[in-house]
Amino acid sequence: MIGIEKIRIYPTSMALPMTELCAARGRDIAEVRDVFLVDERGVSPPWEDPVTMAVNAAHSMLTDEDRKSISLLIVASETSLDQEKPLSSWVHHHLGLNPHCRNFEVKHACYGATAAIQLAASWLASGFARGGKALVINTDHSLLALGKPYEPVSGAGAAAVLLSNRPRFAELDPAAGAVFAQDHTDMIRPTPEVETGNGEQSMLSYFEALDAAHDRYEQLHGNIKLEEHFARCVYHVPFGGMTFRAHRALLRRQGNPTDAEVQASFARMTLASLTYNRRIGATYGASTLAALLGLFAAPSDLRPGDRIGVFAYGAGSCAELYPIRVGNDAQAVHDEARLLGLLDARQRATIDEYELAERERHAQVGKRDFKPSTNGYRDWYERHYRGRGLLVLEGVEDYVRHYGWS
Repeated sequence: MIGIEKIRIYPTSMALPMTELCAARGRDIAEVRDVFLVDERGVSPPWEDPVTMAVNAAHSMLTDEDRKSISLLIVASETSLDQEKPLSSWVHHHLGLNPHCRNFEVKHACYGATAAIQLAASWLASGFARGGKALVINTDHSLLALGKPYEPVSGAGAAAVLLSNRPRFAELDPAAGAVFAQDHTDMIRPTPEVETGNGEQSMLSYFEALDAAHDRYEQLHGNIKLEEHFARCVYHVPFGGMTFRAHRALLRRQGNPTDAEVQASFARMTLASLTYNRRIGATYGASTLAALLGLFAAPSDLRPGDRIGVFAYGAGSCAELYPIRVGNDAQAVHDEARLLGLLDARQRATIDEYELAERERHAQVGKRDFKPSTNGYRDWYERHYRGRGLLVLEGVEDYVRHYGWS
């Protein structure tokens, strides 16, 4: 058996409540909270970047033995920092992994994390791992979106999963996934400073891929009845409201459910998965991992061996519907992640602090020299970083990035 042994989410140290954002932008809080299903979002200060988030996600869960055993490191991101040097090089170094660890960076929008996990799982299943382990991390943040329509569904964070032949959290079968891919230009980042695209096209592509991946899944596994085949369903979460639409779309493939039946099914099979996503915002490829963890945030009837359906989607586009099995220690692994405590401990930012952080992070992109400032953030750095052993960006000199431990 192979699968996820451990999982951690790093939700950043700053949170912007949607009540604050909606008041500042004149938006309807009911729409954002009850339709988009977003309560707050993570924000990265200027001394955090994709490298620090990736390292801070994985660092606390790795033992010395894990560091010696990890032979494969894959970092997935659409927020890379260099056109040549992969994020994985910095991450490998600052996590103190052994020098005989193959590492690289992958990109396929929000599908990248799933692609990396399936690749790592296949590597473990092949026998080439020789008893070693694989570490997969997705790390991303939204680009500058002040005042834009999609600002409420932006976010930041990183997810790390340790894969091995001890699938305490979830068992994987890399041959069981159903993939669908086609060329679409829905959401793109044509430069490191620009995140743009066609939102309507992106939603259409998401549901087209969901439909086609489900067709392929039935070709591989036979006709299924969603609520009998899966104990729970987890979907890619660009924002929480999309998962309701996705679940409704699959239910409608199998009949003509009433609105009340759809709501009840969603509440039973998917709603719990949004527990953490609603508080982090967009985490790109990490969203399905945060959703998996969310299934165990409250007591449920999930048991070891139960099958969970996971749908991953990435713009461009590629999607996959795949099953996982609940591991024997899934609840314990969830509890070890202590994500609720991390979320509660974040600094609640004012609009001014949020906008300052977003602008300063945007201003450093591509700069030859940059020194992060703590001015304008109250005692934020002292309260949330000093002495906590978190990796921070100390500065950029002649394009070379320098990191240190707080």
